[in-house]
Amino acid sequence: MIFRFSRRTESSAEAAWQRALEIVPGALSWTIIIGMTVLSFARPLHAAIIVIAFDLYWLFRLFHMTLFLILSYLRLSIERETDWIARVRDLDKTLELNSCKRAPYPHRDWRGRFSNWLYCREIETLRRSNSPPPLFSDIHHLVIIPIAKEAPEVVEPGIASLASQTFPVGRILLVLALESRAPQAIKDGVRSLESRYRDRFLEVLVIEHPNDLAGEARVKGANTAYAAKAAKRFFDERHIPAQHIVASCFDADTVVSAQYMACLTYHYLMTPNRTQASFQPIPVYHNNIWDAPGITRVLDIGASFFQLVEATNPETLVTFSSHSMSFQALVEVGYWPVDMISDDSAIYWKAYVHYDGRYRVIPMYVTVSMDVVAADSWWKTVRYVYRQKRRWAWGVENVPIVLRAFFRARSIPLYDRIRLSLKLIGGHVAWATWAFLLTFIGWLPAIFAGREFSDTVLYYSTPRITGLIFNLASGALFTTVILSLCLLPKEERFERPLIKRILLSLEWALVPVVAVFLSALPALDAQTRLLLGRYMEFWVTEKRRS
Repeated sequence: MIFRFSRRTESSAEAAWQRALEIVPGALSWTIIIGMTVLSFARPLHAAIIVIAFDLYWLFRLFHMTLFLILSYLRLSIERETDWIARVRDLDKTLELNSCKRAPYPHRDWRGRFSNWLYCREIETLRRSNSPPPLFSDIHHLVIIPIAKEAPEVVEPGIASLASQTFPVGRILLVLALESRAPQAIKDGVRSLESRYRDRFLEVLVIEHPNDLAGEARVKGANTAYAAKAAKRFFDERHIPAQHIVASCFDADTVVSAQYMACLTYHYLMTPNRTQASFQPIPVYHNNIWDAPGITRVLDIGASFFQLVEATNPETLVTFSSHSMSFQALVEVGYWPVDMISDDSAIYWKAYVHYDGRYRVIPMYVTVSMDVVAADSWWKTVRYVYRQKRRWAWGVENVPIVLRAFFRARSIPLYDRIRLSLKLIGGHVAWATWAFLLTFIGWLPAIFAGREFSDTVLYYSTPRITGLIFNLASGALFTTVILSLCLLPKEERFERPLIKRILLSLEWALVPVVAVFLSALPALDAQTRLLLGRYMEFWVTEKRRS
C-alpha cells in the first residue's frame, strides 16, 4: 500500500485523526497514574486489591522475562565461538549436499554441538523455502555512520573494528554521513579518518548533509537517508544490484567484533525472502563502562537485557539503535523517515506497512558495543541520560502513524493489526507507569486507609503478600546481577580489580531510583509532550573517552 510514513499529513481530516491518536498514549498513562492515586484516597480497599493483582501480574512478567533472558544469554554464549566466515564461505557447497555439513569448532563441547544442530536446522529450512541465496562472493555491505559532533576518538574505534573484519573488507562501502552544521574541527577530523582508512575498504565516502532541506527536520534519519541515496549512486555506477547489498546504520560510537560482518552475511544468506527483513544484533554498552557513573551503567545494562528478552520473540521484534537491512528494501520503502527522531524503529514500521505485513526482524546473537553516557560531571551525566532516555521514549511518535497506517492497511490481517497495535501502545504505557505503580502508588492505599480498611483481612494480608512478592523478585534481581557480569567481555571480567566488579554488582540496588527518575519519568515526559503537541527534535548525546 502507498502510505506516507510521517506525522505530516495531506488532508485536514487525516491531520485531525493524527492529532487525536497522538493524545492516546499520554492520556492512558496519566489516567492510570492519577486514577490510582485518587482511588487510593477515595477507595483504599479497592485500590489495594488492584495493587496486589498488579504486583502478582508484574511478578509473573518478571519471572517470564528472567527465564527468557537466561535462554537468550545462553544462545549468545553458544554462538560466541562460531566461525561465521567459515560457514558463509562453505554455504554454497553445503546447500548442494544432501545432508548438513558440520563446521569444525576449536572446542567440541556442548555449545559447539548445539550450534551445529541449529546450523543444520537452518540449512534444511533454507532448502525447503525455495529462496536460494546469492553467492557469498556477490555480497557487499554498506555501513553508514552519522556524525554531528562526535570527535574522531569516538568514531575511529568503530571504523578500525570494521577494517579488521574476517569478511573481505574490500566489499564494504563505508559512508561517513557528516552534518554540514558540524563544527569545523569535527569536519577536519572526519576528513583525516577518510584519508587514513580509504585504502582499507571498497571506498570511504564523506557525504555532507545540507542544512534545512525541504520537508526535513533536524533528525538523524534525514542525514542517513541523504547518505544512502549517495551510496545508491555509487553502487549503480558499478552495477552492483541492491539485492546483493546489506545496509547497516551504526551509531558513531558503535564497535563490532571481527566476526560481525560475517555473522550478518550468514543471517542474510540464510533468511528466506531476505530482501524483506531487518537484522538486529544485541546492543551492549561496554566501550566506556568503567568510566561512567554507576547509575548510568545500571540503566544501559538494563537496556541490553531488554533487547536480549525481545530477541526471543522475533514475531514482535522491532529494530533498535544499530541495525541492518536489505539495501533493496531500504530503497523500495524510500529510506529512513526524514522528519522523525525514532528512525531506528520507524524504518521497521515503514517497511512493515509498505510490504503489507510481510516484513520481519531477524535477531542476531552477536553484540555491538556502544558508549554509556558520560559527561564531565555527575550531575551533567544525569541530565544527559535523562535527555537520551526521553529521546528513546519519543519512539511513541510511531503510535499514531502506525495506527493510521493499520486503519488503511486492509491487506494486513486484522488479528496482526490488533495484536501489534496493543503491544505498541501497551509497551509505551507500561514504560511510563509501571515504576510509579510499584515504587510509590502501590503504598498509597495503606497510607490513606481508615479504620474500615485496617479491620479487614486484606490489611493484615497485604504486607505478607507484598513481602513474598519482593522476596521472589529478589531472586530475579540476583540473576540479572550475575548476567550483567557474564555479559562483560572476558578481558573486562577478569582484568578489572575485584572491588570494581563488586561495586558493579551492588549498583543494582539503585534500580528503584533509576527506574522511576531515569526511565519512567522521561517516558512520561515524552508522552506528555506528544499529548500537548510539543514536538521534539533530535538531540545528540555527548560522547567522550578517557
